[in-house]
Amino acid sequence: MWKCGCNKKSSIGASAMLVLFLPAWLGLTNNSNHKNEADVQNSSELTEPKEKKMVSKNVLGYEMEMLDGTMIKLESYRGSVVLMVNVASACGLTPQYEGLEALYREHKKDGLVVLGFPANDFGAQEPGTNEEIAQFCSGKYDVTFPMMGKIHVKGKEVHPLYKQLAAQPEPIGGEPEWNFAKFLVNRKGEVVARFPSRTTPSDPGLIERVKELLVED
Repeated sequence: MWKCGCNKKSSIGASAMLVLFLPAWLGLTNNSNHKNEADVQNSSELTEPKEKKMVSKNVLGYEMEMLDGTMIKLESYRGSVVLMVNVASACGLTPQYEGLEALYREHKKDGLVVLGFPANDFGAQEPGTNEEIAQFCSGKYDVTFPMMGKIHVKGKEVHPLYKQLAAQPEPIGGEPEWNFAKFLVNRKGEVVARFPSRTTPSDPGLIERVKELLVED
């Protein structure tokens, strides 16, 4: 009888132990599963590419200082086809001023505007003041297209306009590779094409694209 009582007591004790520890064991299991799910989620967030923020193509939302110190809103050029060029006075590509002026004079009546943006960001090839740049451009190349005041087109102090241009999707986006990089803007104020520094203003491809935009509404 004693042995039988002992076995019965032992059986009850085991059942009680199971009742006590089963919920805790199940809780550990669930926590482990949740942790694994969280790890998978975090891993997925790290590996999945984040959606890129869209950058507006409209690049005429800026007010700029011109070489003569007057202020102008680029919005005033909406309705024109605009060729934006970062320029320099002491560069091997500086003779492109002549071609830019010729392009401007030939198609000005059709709605083309060339905008020059002097910058000293490449080889320190634009060291002069706004007044000195104005004298150089008018005296040597008889430049009549609008010239903005000196700005930065790359680096920490980049002007917001060129920051926006650089943020455009490829193949338009990216910082200018050198002086005389060219961004072409349609009549709606949207940048639609880019031409490298060494592409001259007389390049057939550039001229063809300009003419295409000039006939658009």
